[in-house]
Amino acid sequence: MSNEESQPAPRWVTDHESGHSEWYVQRFRSLAAQGADLEGEARFLDALLPRHARVLDAGCGPGRVGAALHSRGHSVVGVDIDPILLAAAKEDHPGPVWLQADLATMDLSALGESDPFDAAIVAGNVMTFIAIGTGSQVLRRIAAHLKSGAAIAVGFGRDRGYDISTFDIDTQEANLTLEHRFATWDLRPWTIASDFAVSVLRTP
Repeated sequence: MSNEESQPAPRWVTDHESGHSEWYVQRFRSLAAQGADLEGEARFLDALLPRHARVLDAGCGPGRVGAALHSRGHSVVGVDIDPILLAAAKEDHPGPVWLQADLATMDLSALGESDPFDAAIVAGNVMTFIAIGTGSQVLRRIAAHLKSGAAIAVGFGRDRGYDISTFDIDTQEANLTLEHRFATWDLRPWTIASDFAVSVLRTP
């Protein structure tokens, strides 16, 4: 049995009832139509990037973050395991490259994207949807696609079954350095009581 065949399925796939992906797509389409601010994560990462950077949107979903980064002049490759979310990204947000892969096993060079990235963003609670016990593996696979010294911005809620202490252990096991931590994407100070964590990691 190959590693990919034996890999546990992400919780997004196993824990969501039929129709959830369609609901998720429609939710963000509706928010966009209402004029909601959906670009906070993109503004955060954009502040860390040189102009015209190459960015990996890991767990891109229907593409809102990658699209916002693309609109700021960056070259974006978005990756997600869900074909419904990717179809919405391609329909709603032409410009970036959208690819289907499991973050725990992805090899983007095999999908035609062999150039290393300047940074990665892991938004939308992605780390809480991966298979239990694969956090360090996912972070290693993301880091394997980045340049030395590249930033990885990761944000997730702390009430979703993935503890921040576990994330910090996964970060260390992936040989990444925690550089900053905030309570929100708009840089509010982090405390141990914060219910959301935005962490900036660096590759060696």
